[in-house]
Amino acid sequence: MSATGDSQAAVVVAAHGRRGRLQAAGAAEHPYVVRGRRLRVVCGDRVQWQPGLHSEVTVIAIEPRNNSLRRLDTTTNKTEVLAANLSLVAVVCAVEPQPDWFVLDRYLCAAADMGAGAVIVVNKSDLGRPNASELEAYRTAGYRVLEVSARTGQGLDELAATFDGETGILVGQSGAGKSSLINRLVPGVDVSTGALTRGTAEGRHTTTASVMHALPGGGRLIDAPGVRDFLPAIDDDRAVQVGFAEILAAAAQCRFGDCRHMREPGCAVKSKVQDGTISERRYESYRRLLRSTQSAASH
Repeated sequence: MSATGDSQAAVVVAAHGRRGRLQAAGAAEHPYVVRGRRLRVVCGDRVQWQPGLHSEVTVIAIEPRNNSLRRLDTTTNKTEVLAANLSLVAVVCAVEPQPDWFVLDRYLCAAADMGAGAVIVVNKSDLGRPNASELEAYRTAGYRVLEVSARTGQGLDELAATFDGETGILVGQSGAGKSSLINRLVPGVDVSTGALTRGTAEGRHTTTASVMHALPGGGRLIDAPGVRDFLPAIDDDRAVQVGFAEILAAAAQCRFGDCRHMREPGCAVKSKVQDGTISERRYESYRRLLRSTQSAASH
């Protein structure tokens, strides 16, 4: 939805409830309130706004999103938009807690479905490494894997550079150290979060605010405390197909163009699993995700 007339464009840099802050032309920031109950603004949204009462402006429309990261409510099977217009999804895991590789694969699928880049961040590398063969399987498939430590600072320069020029978000299992990484990547994160959310009627609810931080290298990092641990929504078979880079590459050699790599004859993907070219564990993850989308579609 777009607006014309005397409205102006801006990017939402903090969102909590129906209020937050936006960054307008010239880097000026304003507290906002959303007009109408149908608009649900999230961090990263490009919006149209008009001057309001006092210092608070009014968001009147959301510009079309390039993409959106969505959470699946497994109880209601409904989805909720968490952030918009992302170009990079950093999936965090660590040796502790033990990684759930299936969940990690689901995050990678969500990133691919959005058309966003993805990087796997192995935090707490000072404590050891998760399963080395799993990490190697991701690298072989073409994914970038960074081994870092928020505690010692190992690899943080490389991680920070990964966000240069990007609008990114950290996702992953609870306990993997996403908060610690954000604290290291964003100097004065607590101060900046307070400044972004201060001055609105709901400003006291900073713990539930999603905030977009400017990074020293010119990138932006969205920190959404209530969003750090979630199951991303995967709606259809296509999202699963594009979410496994090595399977997508091998699919071009399948006998049938619409091969789903399950029971079809002449499947190049299954052949590469059998000869070890494609990780058997990754293939099983693909099968589980495909079955889950089919099950959801039937309900």
